[in-house]
Amino acid sequence: MRLAADAGHRVVLVVATDGAAGQVPDGLLRPGENLAVRRRDEVERSAAVLGADRVVHLGYGDSGMAGEPTPASTNPFRLADLDEATGRFAKVLAEEQPDVVTVYDPNGGYGHPDHIQVHEVGVRAAQQLGLESVYESSINRDHMRALMSMVAQQSTEFAEFDLPDLDNIGLPASAFTTTVDVAAAMAAKRAAMLIHETQIGDFGPMLGMEVDQLTAAFGTEWFRRWRADPGLVERSLPL
Repeated sequence: MRLAADAGHRVVLVVATDGAAGQVPDGLLRPGENLAVRRRDEVERSAAVLGADRVVHLGYGDSGMAGEPTPASTNPFRLADLDEATGRFAKVLAEEQPDVVTVYDPNGGYGHPDHIQVHEVGVRAAQQLGLESVYESSINRDHMRALMSMVAQQSTEFAEFDLPDLDNIGLPASAFTTTVDVAAAMAAKRAAMLIHETQIGDFGPMLGMEVDQLTAAFGTEWFRRWRADPGLVERSLPL
């Protein structure tokens, strides 16, 4: 996002849910503070750091993690009418006529039901408008596995955390069509992540790493172009 903005492209961020079902580090919310309002503010400020020209909130409620009860007091995205949700996103696409649309992979990165719904809605909306440049943003599980092993060996603090089962997270390295070097945007990326105070949680220790270590973790972004020709290899999004 930051690199696209720096190159003069218009960047639009579409946010599906209010994030209100998420966990929050102890003591972070003030008495009576509304989590949805807090997270909306974090999104707006973070998007500004990344150069977004427009932030659109689709207005759905946070569905919570897979395996957890869906909050009853919201309009959870995972249960949204697919045609209605697709229509909301398609309206934004029609207004913006983007060169590139990015969504999550079919498993939502790590199985989050709202992320999975983003994939479904995003692909359907792009199809409706005849947009071909749709890219699934995901985690490179092979890279992450090697990185976590390295950091665990070097950091006793990080080694105390329960490491996730990476077999069900992201995609293998061989699945990606597009590998983007974003090292030049690391300062903005770190600043944007730090703004999300209510969501830092377990990745907080990573943000304290040296610049070279942080770049090793977050300095590359991976995408799979939807319906790509076999053998496609790209080093940037086709902006």
